Amino acid sequence: MHDQTLFEAAILGIIEGLTEFLPVSSTGHLILFADLMRFAGPPGRVFEVVIQLGAILAVCVLYAPKLLRVAFGLPADRGAQRFALAILLAFLPAVALGVLLHDFIKSVLFSPYVVCWALILGGVAILAVERARPVPRIHAIERFSPGLSLGIGTMQCLAMVPGVSRSAATILGALLLGVERRTAAEFSFFLAIPTMLGAAAYDLWANRAGLTADGGLVVATGFLAAFVTALLVVRWFIAFVGRRGFAPFAWYRILLGGGMLALLLLQ
Repeated sequence: MHDQTLFEAAILGIIEGLTEFLPVSSTGHLILFADLMRFAGPPGRVFEVVIQLGAILAVCVLYAPKLLRVAFGLPADRGAQRFALAILLAFLPAVALGVLLHDFIKSVLFSPYVVCWALILGGVAILAVERARPVPRIHAIERFSPGLSLGIGTMQCLAMVPGVSRSAATILGALLLGVERRTAAEFSFFLAIPTMLGAAAYDLWANRAGLTADGGLVVATGFLAAFVTALLVVRWFIAFVGRRGFAPFAWYRILLGGGMLALLLLQ
């Protein structure tokens, strides 16, 4: 294995950490930049999925007090129980569709062209929702109804198309259903924990025969880079959204998708 491969893995890990929790599609960025760099990672897109766990670990560290309060409060605390139920219900639609469509998604939709179009259309959708969203009426995850949680989880399934963005799908779904911005963003963070753990475990198991020690080192390098970068990004994102909303990310998506599509067509 060349040092160049490890360097590329670190760069892709930084990209993952920067984009996982922004509504810009981390998977889409990884597909586009891995294609541009001719990155030769482990088989079956394992690298792109598993390094996302580095970003997820960053959320677990940053929100450890909240997560621990929920965990220890589950036996008797009604708020903790409602929080856990909201995450569980929102997670279920992705489990069902993910198992059914996994092979189709990886073999057909993991394409730079799909990513570019999804980035552009997703950017337009963000602008539309920012203009048309209802007045927020829900300001805490503990106040989510079962129907609201399932609705957001159903929206998350759109992110199975690379370039849509899991964060964007869940946040936009929450905004449309009356959740305020900060709570919508934080719910997206918490929902990422079981969603990405499940996706990574499934991919590792499905591709276990093709994994090697060198491949493991490449994944570990990307994982660490994603973890450190995400630690720096999450708090900034919450503060930025509170001040500016999601429109800047929409314009970024449109410009990136359009620019990369033009580049692909010129190759």
